[in-house]
Amino acid sequence: MRIGLLTEGGYPYATGESRFWCDRLVRGLARHAFDLYALSRSADQEEQGWLELPPQVQRVRTAPLWVSEADFRTSYGRLGARTHGRRERRRFDEHFGELVSAVCAGETAGDGPTVAERFSAGLYGLAELAREKGGLHTALRSERAVRALERACRAPGAPRVVQIAKVPDYLAFADFLERTLRPLSLDWYDAGEGGLGAVDLCHAASGGTAALPGLLAKRFFGVPLLVTEYGVQLRAHYLAAQEAESSASVRTLLASFQGLLAAEVYAQAAVITPGNAHARRWQERCGADRAKLRTVYPGMDSERFATVGEATGEAMGEAATPGGPGAGPDGTLVWVGRVDPTKDLVALLHAFAAVRRAEPDVRLRIIAAPIAEPDRTARGYLAHCRALAAQLFPDEAADAYAEGESPVSFEEIGGPGAPELADAYAAGSVVVLSSVVEGFPIGLVEAMFCGRATVSTDVGAVVEVIGGTGLVVPPRNPRALADACLALLRDPERRARLGAAGRARALELFTVEQNLAAFRGIYLELVSHCPVRRETRDADPLPFEFPAEAYVPGTWTGGAPLDFGRTPSWAAYETPEETGTPPGTPPGTPPGALPGALSGEPLAAVAVLAEPDPPHAEYLSDTTDPVREART
Repeated sequence: MRIGLLTEGGYPYATGESRFWCDRLVRGLARHAFDLYALSRSADQEEQGWLELPPQVQRVRTAPLWVSEADFRTSYGRLGARTHGRRERRRFDEHFGELVSAVCAGETAGDGPTVAERFSAGLYGLAELAREKGGLHTALRSERAVRALERACRAPGAPRVVQIAKVPDYLAFADFLERTLRPLSLDWYDAGEGGLGAVDLCHAASGGTAALPGLLAKRFFGVPLLVTEYGVQLRAHYLAAQEAESSASVRTLLASFQGLLAAEVYAQAAVITPGNAHARRWQERCGADRAKLRTVYPGMDSERFATVGEATGEAMGEAATPGGPGAGPDGTLVWVGRVDPTKDLVALLHAFAAVRRAEPDVRLRIIAAPIAEPDRTARGYLAHCRALAAQLFPDEAADAYAEGESPVSFEEIGGPGAPELADAYAAGSVVVLSSVVEGFPIGLVEAMFCGRATVSTDVGAVVEVIGGTGLVVPPRNPRALADACLALLRDPERRARLGAAGRARALELFTVEQNLAAFRGIYLELVSHCPVRRETRDADPLPFEFPAEAYVPGTWTGGAPLDFGRTPSWAAYETPEETGTPPGTPPGTPPGALPGALSGEPLAAVAVLAEPDPPHAEYLSDTTDPVREART
């Protein structure tokens, strides 16, 4: 089947949060064809180029969210730089007014359509206008748009913080809307080759803006939408809004828009696959139907950690001798990850001070990923941690003639002490995670692949990932962190048991293979309910070319054909009134009735092929199947 993979700021670009798992997904499902529809976030991301793409990627279409409106209008917008006439302006006023009135309505929807209904009506109305007439990006920055936004903010029932918005707030939010809604103006929405109407399934690698093309593909062509979120986009927007230098009015409008967009994406998605229970809870709170949610853990490459993990297993077989092969330096704690204030290295250093008072020979190795040059926050935080470590742990010497050395070392992955990532985890006998904010703890899974015992803080999906194979303590509690580290440092056998159990759990739940198997099954399930609806150009049949119902002998009573979203060109719809009696009906059967035991309650009619009936196949429906009941 052909999959339309939708990304924002990730795959196929060499930078971005979704690039690795998307690349593993595409390479692992080699029997499917992939068309990539990517939105880029910055000029730097485009300058970094793309990852090497496998042959199953047949087409790549990109569009920038960061360029100016003029550049986007002339280079990427549908129908070029066309402006609206009088009728188009009236349509724009109506649909944009619905959209912003829903955004500004707050919790009170009033009489008539709900807030969500008004939002979706405005969104799809703007999309249809952009598809037919173009010019949406220009209209979104026009004075008409700003005045419509002002009227919505001052309407009765709007929150007080929105009513006090000023002209700069209107302009800032209008600029945000124009950039966010740019996917509506793209020329991706065609049924021909290269358009989203030609794919069998849209898979959005995240919610929010990345899923907008999938919403429109479902709206225009009936293409089913699958949404995967390993980090909930709405949560990320909420956190980013707290740090943004925007007024309270703008932050409120942004939060409202993102919340309504997330709710619409969840409502239209056929299946939603969160990466962990933490993301799943967020999605449920944001309106996702629990019946659509299926947790699919990220697939991670375990082979790169196999040498360290197997050596740890051999040490376990040798009664976990302290300092034995694969056991790691006995009495060494190691932290591995990206330097960021949310990792709370300050609490880790204070906890290590308590550990040193109880066990003076213990060492701590902080091994960080290389920091990019522009990241001043990370560099400043690392300098602060180095200064704190120098204050807490002055250089120590064994005697008056030896050179002093600090028990805390700051290193970098790729350096002499840890040339590879697996070497970083092998550098200690206990791996520590001290974060105060965490989504899916990838570093924790990597430590489990290496067979290392872990001490972690209870944030994000940590407890779900650990599952009883490590020690978990409250965040921002150096005393509890120190006690847990001491418990494992003093008990090598317990360390070995927990490390082995963690490795077994990681190999069972978090490998690439289990991730691919889950998505392979979901793809087949979705396409089986929404079959391919395009003409066969050669003699070879397409998988799922015909709906499963078409293979059932006879036809159903009722007047309307099943609506699968796209009308097939190869089928003719007939009703009992038109044909008299269904094909294969025994002589004497009254018109409109089904033969024998099949004449039960009327169901929706199924398309009857104009050509000879295809071979029988099992009926795949969630509704009652009278054929199956009759056979039973």
